Amino acid sequence: MFVGEGAFAFPSNPKCMNDSMFRLDGKVAFVTGAASGIGAAVARMLAARGAHVLVGDRDTEAGEQVAGEIRAAAGAATFAAIDVSDPASVEAAFAVSDGVGKLGILVCCAGIGFVGGILGTTPADFERVMSVNAKGVFLCCQQAVTRLKATGGGAIVNIASIASKVSLSERFAYSASKGAVLMMTRSIAQDHVADGIRCNCVCPARVHTGLVDAYLAKNYAGQEAEKLAELSAAQPMGRMGTPEEIAGLVLYLCSDEAGFVTGVAYDIDGGVMGMR
Repeated sequence: MFVGEGAFAFPSNPKCMNDSMFRLDGKVAFVTGAASGIGAAVARMLAARGAHVLVGDRDTEAGEQVAGEIRAAAGAATFAAIDVSDPASVEAAFAVSDGVGKLGILVCCAGIGFVGGILGTTPADFERVMSVNAKGVFLCCQQAVTRLKATGGGAIVNIASIASKVSLSERFAYSASKGAVLMMTRSIAQDHVADGIRCNCVCPARVHTGLVDAYLAKNYAGQEAEKLAELSAAQPMGRMGTPEEIAGLVLYLCSDEAGFVTGVAYDIDGGVMGMR
C-alpha cells in the first residue's frame, strides 16, 4: 500500500520505511533538466521529502509548470532558467538559488541523446552532445562545489548512463559524454571528500520518457508500439525503467542515509549490467 500522490508516493508500511528517513527538510536542491522526464521526477521527489527545489531548465514554460505543480502539492519550488552549456547562464541560475537559501544538493539531469557511430557523427554533432552532457555537468558542479565547500558540504548526484561503462552500438558521442560524467563524478568525490562533499552518479539503462517517444515518432512513424516493445524486451526485466524509479535512487543518494557513500556509480538498469 502506498500513500501520496503521483510521483510523491511513498510506502505507508512503517516496516518498509520510517517517515523520518530520506528527509531533506531545510535543504535547497538545484535540479537541472527538471522540466521533463527524469529531471521532473527528481524535482518532485526531492520536494516531496522537504527540499526547496530549484527547477532548472531552458524550457521556461514547462519548468514553470513543474514548479507550480510542486507548490500546488504543498512543496517548495522556484524555477530557474538555465542553459547548462552556457557559463553565463549557469552562473545566473545559481545566483537565483543563492536567493532561496544555502545550497545543499545538486542533481545534474540535463542531457541530450544522439544516435550515430564515429562515421555518422559530425564535429558539430560531437560538440553539441559534449557541450550539454559533459560541459554542462562541469559548469554546474563547479558552481555547486564552490558553494558547498564554503558552507560545510552537501551532495551532488549526476545522471550518467550504462553507456559510461560499456560500449553501445551507434552511441559514439553519447557514450563519450557519459564516460566524462562518470569520471568527473569520481574526481570531484576524491578531491572534495575532506570538504564534506559527496558526489555520486546514477547509470540508468533505457528509461521511458518523452524523449523515447519523440525518437520513435521521428524515426519509426506508424511503428511506435512495435519498436517500443523491442526496446523494452532488450532489457532482462522486459521493460524500460520509469523516471520515478530513477528519482528514488537519486533521493537516497541526496539524503543523510547515504552519508557513507561517495564516488560511486550506481547501475539502475533492469539487470543489463548484472547479467552481461
